[in-house]
Amino acid sequence: MQNKKHTSWLQIPAVQTLLASLLCIVAGVLIGYIALLIINPSGATEAILTVLKNFWTYSRPKTQLKYLGSTLVKTAPLLMCALSVLFAYKVGLFNIGAAGQYVAGSCACLYAALAWGWGWLPCMLLAIVSGAVFGCVVGLLKSYCNVNEVISGIMLNWITLYLTNLVLGTVKNPTSPYTKTLQSTNPGALIPSLGLEKLFNNEKSVTIAIPIAVLTAVLVWVVLNKTKFGYELKATGSNYNAAKYCGMKENRNIILTMVIAGALAGFGAGLLYLTGIEDWETTISSVPAMGFNGIAVAFLGGLSPIGSILSAFFIQYITTGGGNVDLQVYCSQISSLISALIIYLCAFVGFFKYFIQTRLRKADERKDAKAAQIQEGGEDK
Repeated sequence: MQNKKHTSWLQIPAVQTLLASLLCIVAGVLIGYIALLIINPSGATEAILTVLKNFWTYSRPKTQLKYLGSTLVKTAPLLMCALSVLFAYKVGLFNIGAAGQYVAGSCACLYAALAWGWGWLPCMLLAIVSGAVFGCVVGLLKSYCNVNEVISGIMLNWITLYLTNLVLGTVKNPTSPYTKTLQSTNPGALIPSLGLEKLFNNEKSVTIAIPIAVLTAVLVWVVLNKTKFGYELKATGSNYNAAKYCGMKENRNIILTMVIAGALAGFGAGLLYLTGIEDWETTISSVPAMGFNGIAVAFLGGLSPIGSILSAFFIQYITTGGGNVDLQVYCSQISSLISALIIYLCAFVGFFKYFIQTRLRKADERKDAKAAQIQEGGEDK
């Protein structure tokens, strides 16, 4: 009984996920540091510390708060993309198309704001609907044509990207490849501020998008764990044929799952671009990393909506910190390399969690065997 109490805290799934996530983070940082040592040993230590410090590298508190604000702003859409991946994964689907759904949301909200002069709320709703439509396409192909969602999702990522470049090319700035700024073209399309400009050194992009993203994460957790609808979705993902046998509408559940997942990704795009912190580059030739990083965030957070809140902040923290590496010592791609290494290692949370569980199980088996031997010895006497 004493041994059981001693190891009981390690048996808690949340603790195992936390330990696995920390192991992934440490492994990613170490491998990133080794890569820096190979490229240029003299600046490796300073570079990795710069990545880890992020806004703490600045000496003035006001500057630190300003860059903390921008990190929080970009955490909100990253969290939404993670929720999109997580929601689909809970139903047995791998939504790699979250990146394309995110792009669709970007296109819809920016075009509505810049071409039609819509306010922020209808622009946001249009972004959600656009992401949901592209998610629905993947769900329909999966349900009725048996097309793997990974294949259709990847194809739609690129189709959506090039369509977006064409559409937003009609509202771009004449002197640059970027779309017109919302601040000068349609200020009414900007999401309302939290009123914390003084705290974050006039960082006006710190908006209600941040609490909205957190509340959405809580809502997703409630839907998946506390509702009949969430139970049916997870049952469909666990065993498609059993769900069908029980009378659940399995095709409907798959389509609904992808619609909701797409809506979450499109929502994330609206939470970023309607803050005015970024403009869309109409000559971009690669799908934005936000959707793909959402995969790492979801797994680092242990596929939990609540855990994804913290992991989203960490991934964005590392990504932003990588942009502060001294480019006189390393090339401009080094920040992306370090961030990518850490993000890649974050996908191994499941492996480390399995390793922890295996070690605990073997330890319990040894203790049980020892206890049995002691008991047998006592009976012999």
